Amino acid sequence: MTRLLRTVALSLAFATPALAQAPAAPSAPTVKEDKPGLLKRAKVTPAAAMAAAQAKVPGGTIRQAEIEEEKGKLVYSFDIVSKGKSGTDEVNVDAMTGAVVSVQHESPEQEAKEKAADAAKAKGAKAPPAGKKP
Repeated sequence: MTRLLRTVALSLAFATPALAQAPAAPSAPTVKEDKPGLLKRAKVTPAAAMAAAQAKVPGGTIRQAEIEEEKGKLVYSFDIVSKGKSGTDEVNVDAMTGAVVSVQHESPEQEAKEKAADAAKAKGAKAPPAGKKP
């Protein structure tokens, strides 16, 4: 019995550090809210929406995740990149039903335009209009 316990203890001593050094699985990106409170309104969890989006772009990696109101609907929006493919696939998932609403490929040029438009929109929302005092 003592020999068995010693063998188990030794095997655990050598196995535990190896397990502790094992690389962790890549974590899913945090879903950014376009406006506070949108995640609370969603009936579909972020994880379920991510799974639906990734099913549309097999082998892709979610680079960015957001929940927003688009055309009157609450949707999760995922930017997915695929190895060996330029640009990004944007997949929108209905946050109330989990159905994929759209899949659209954006070229690097389209991505740059969208990023610039988003930055201008954010800048305009933070700064008061020119000529007016706060």
